[in-house]
Amino acid sequence: MSFTASSEQSVPLPHGRRGTELLMLAFALAVVLFAYSAAGLGLTGKLPGLPVDFLVFAAVMLAAHLAVRRFAPYADPLLLPLAVLLNGLGLVMIYRLVQSGRGGNPGYQVAGLPPTAATSQLLYSGVGVVAMVAVLVLISEPRVLQRYTYTLGALGLLLLALPAMLPASHSVVNGAKVWIIFGGFSVEPGEFARLALAVFFAGYLVAKRDALALAGSRVAGIDLPRARDLGPVLAAWAASLLILIFETDIGTSALFFGMFVVMLYIATQRTSWLLIGVTLFLGGSYLTALMFHHVMERFTVWLHPFMGSNPTGIAYQPVQALEGMAFGGLFGTGLGAGQPYHTPLVQSDFIFAAFGEELGLVGVMALLLVFGLLVQRGLRAALAAKDPFSKLLVGGLSFVLALQVFVIVGGVTGLIPLTGITTPFLSQGGSSLVASWILIGVLIRVSNTARKPAPQPIQDEGMTQVVRAA
Repeated sequence: MSFTASSEQSVPLPHGRRGTELLMLAFALAVVLFAYSAAGLGLTGKLPGLPVDFLVFAAVMLAAHLAVRRFAPYADPLLLPLAVLLNGLGLVMIYRLVQSGRGGNPGYQVAGLPPTAATSQLLYSGVGVVAMVAVLVLISEPRVLQRYTYTLGALGLLLLALPAMLPASHSVVNGAKVWIIFGGFSVEPGEFARLALAVFFAGYLVAKRDALALAGSRVAGIDLPRARDLGPVLAAWAASLLILIFETDIGTSALFFGMFVVMLYIATQRTSWLLIGVTLFLGGSYLTALMFHHVMERFTVWLHPFMGSNPTGIAYQPVQALEGMAFGGLFGTGLGAGQPYHTPLVQSDFIFAAFGEELGLVGVMALLLVFGLLVQRGLRAALAAKDPFSKLLVGGLSFVLALQVFVIVGGVTGLIPLTGITTPFLSQGGSSLVASWILIGVLIRVSNTARKPAPQPIQDEGMTQVVRAA
């Protein structure tokens, strides 16, 4: 008889594709620098010098790469460069819009856009990267978040409800009651509520998915859930309607309910949940439109935009955006050569229209492909994740990113009713940008955990013994 004893020790494993990440990061920064140069050339007729803001941005993003190399060495190498590219292009467009008002021509100024907007956006980019690194440092394993399922759920609901509890002077901006405003400081808590609620939904559905997956009656070839299991989806539906009614925010309502329904589908693999969710949301939206004027107004603008397209009409903003994109045509006017400042709030809700005018259809299709690739890498991380909680969490976050882009781009282009949400990474606004970087941090952490090879045992020759039986 013989046996071999071995010591279970971790052997050094090769790091992930961090060299590829660095190369793609350099490419993303080069594209941003080229866009900045093109915007300066279009605005002034001559190439600008190398700006200090770009050097600061490049240094911050290089620091982010070093943090990923240190704390998540096996993560997907494209997640960070894609986020940097989108963030950088957003900074370029905001810089371009700020420069429109220079030269003593107030007619070119964008309403609500201070001269320091580009610098502020750069500062928020740095805060967002710090938040992303904090996620990587504090969350060593994604499953740790599952312990705080109900705590984060309560926090998410509180963040959603806070603006509705405050007086209009501290919560309303452009008709939407979704802000917390005190003095010169403002924050949109719904951006962070989505992240907290994603953790709650993932933890809750992992615990309850067996019961929710049980089939009830069968109608038209579709297995419907049991009536007793409709409680969670009805509660989420009611919460989304309350957001729509009291905060006049169709976008947050759609993102909140859409994320829950899709995560429910991922957990149970029941198509019936998708059908029930879509039916409930469409029916609820129609009923609230009949009951509340501000909701009906959104549908009226969508169906008949040119009826109120004069400067004082309710459809002036979306019509200006459509005309700007039409003016851009296939290849656009070129960065700095268009007139996006004619569209109100072009720096936030309608920044996609500014890109459409100056980059054309080809440019915005490239932007959508970058967003699509970012979502695809997130879904790939979800598929590779080894535990159900991480799969649900990253699947839900990737979907809500895709849904957010669809909702705002669909609204700007007239495909669906317009909402007041931001375009991730591109729009001006600190809350959206910081929340987007936190989302990237979660994706990187789950991707690293999923791709990390398991430690391999090594044999210690000194402990190898051969025992021979007589």
